Amino acid sequence: MNAVELFLLGRTLMKIGEAAMPEPPGGGRHGGSVRSVLIVASDVAAHPDSAVGEIATRTGLPQSQVSTAVARLKEAGAVVTAPDPADRRRMLVRQAAEVSARVAQVRAGTVEDPLTAALGDAATEHLQEVADALEVLARHLPPQAMARLQG
Repeated sequence: MNAVELFLLGRTLMKIGEAAMPEPPGGGRHGGSVRSVLIVASDVAAHPDSAVGEIATRTGLPQSQVSTAVARLKEAGAVVTAPDPADRRRMLVRQAAEVSARVAQVRAGTVEDPLTAALGDAATEHLQEVADALEVLARHLPPQAMARLQG
């Protein structure tokens, strides 16, 4: 596998993951992509009590996308915000202490249906093999591996 093939595989896997995410009831009030919401949620988990600008700097997302993602996460009960004691104009973002019903719903989702759709006619014979390969990749390349690449 070369770098281009790996990149394209990563995009395919992201699309399968996005298809596996259940939409919020009523579609939610805030726009933004699932991808940016997950990137922001991951950054907030790794860096609690961060301002939106700090999250934008670390993730490379535009500040407007981070703000939208934080609004979606807040609506879902995944994060809470509080004024920065050092500068009350800034809001700091951290994970919510309790797992909300929406977060539990997203975490409980499975990838079987979108994976089956992506495999098409080959799904019956390859679904288990691909699912097992994804488990191996997830075990060896957890989200924390990203930090090793960036730093």
